[in-house]
Amino acid sequence: MAKKRGVGMAAVNYPTGMNLGGDPSQALIHSTTTGTFVISLSSTDLGQGLKTVIAQIGAEALGVPFENVLIDTADSDTGPHCMGTFASRATHRVGNAVIAAAQEARKVMLEVAGDELEVSPDDLETDGQGNIRVKGSPDRSINIVNLALAAHFKYGKTISGRGMFMKPKSEVDPETGAMDPDSTEAHACTVAEVEVDTETGEVTVLSLKSAYEIGCEVNPALVKGQITGGSFMGMAHALYETTAPYYPLQEHNPSSFSEYVLPGPTELPVIESVVLEYPSSNGPFGVKGVGEMTANPPIPAIVNAIYNAIGVRITSLPVTPEKILRALEEKEET
Repeated sequence: MAKKRGVGMAAVNYPTGMNLGGDPSQALIHSTTTGTFVISLSSTDLGQGLKTVIAQIGAEALGVPFENVLIDTADSDTGPHCMGTFASRATHRVGNAVIAAAQEARKVMLEVAGDELEVSPDDLETDGQGNIRVKGSPDRSINIVNLALAAHFKYGKTISGRGMFMKPKSEVDPETGAMDPDSTEAHACTVAEVEVDTETGEVTVLSLKSAYEIGCEVNPALVKGQITGGSFMGMAHALYETTAPYYPLQEHNPSSFSEYVLPGPTELPVIESVVLEYPSSNGPFGVKGVGEMTANPPIPAIVNAIYNAIGVRITSLPVTPEKILRALEEKEET
């Protein structure tokens, strides 16, 4: 009996969005009297940082500071329509909708600024610091707070915008089966290093090293968090998690999280990653989806590494010590 090490690799491509009935998302933007831009959505932040990244996209498109943007995810009764947070679509779909809404709101913003500064809106620019200024004459400017006050109380204008992004449904060619199922695709490759104890069947994941091609990063810290969390989640799916440990038998299934097996902090492997940026042609500022895919390649990479270590192929998940020991016994008998 011994502890044997192995290395495995897996590569995936992951679609952003789905070929539903157009798969649309909408966004509404309006300015308060104090220059805060409220972005109203029905899109849900599941904890992945959607509010943060959408605020960044909105601020960039409007030309105002990040601190001047407030995200209101509302609900399906009061917010504009969204198909949902799934298929790693949120940043791509919602980001595009927010840019469209921001462009409409920005147009009104520059019109009011032009009236205040007595210039054509075409001669104005934003500095990203909360000011609208005359091109070539930065001293001639107006702060966004004073601009919002003037719009509301002097000109009776609402600085607002509406936006929607919808990818038209792609019908299936009845003869060839060809269709366009998504909006863009991201790619990833993970290399896993494991150690397998052939006496106990226990697998220790030593490291997960990945490369991710996800378009352009709007928020690198959030991307890194997604990759790290997804790597650990993928390891959990590969080795621990199951709601039916004796499938197809239904006895002894976990009935609560106290009985559901998950890895703990001591099982955390070395996680390293690099991000490659190849902009999407139709994503907001070149974005692609990164959320769900981060948990995908670690799973087959770990299974391949186990095969490389002990020479037996496990074909069902999770790869438990019992499965490994039985597979080793079968190998010895043949």
